[in-house]
Amino acid sequence: MMSLFGGIVALVLGIIGLIFWWDYFIDILQGTLPILFILGGALATYLGLEELKDKSSAENYNDQTSELKSEVENLKEEIKGLKEEQKTKGEKIQ
Repeated sequence: MMSLFGGIVALVLGIIGLIFWWDYFIDILQGTLPILFILGGALATYLGLEELKDKSSAENYNDQTSELKSEVENLKEEIKGLKEEQKTKGEKIQ
């Protein structure tokens, strides 16, 4: 209950302060908005570059994965051939 009362008091004082110091508020707003735009633009640019790097590394990963999959398939076929060859040799010995 005390937090509700404290919140209402802070809201009323904030509105009164904004009314009396409107000119100062606008001055501060004019000074901080360009800085916020610069920082926001720099952050967006950085995140965009990181996304491009991630996308290119994901493509390289997919290429390597497909190469490894084809190599595994080739090795499976080779092992299968060796097993069949061993079976035929084993049948000839007996």
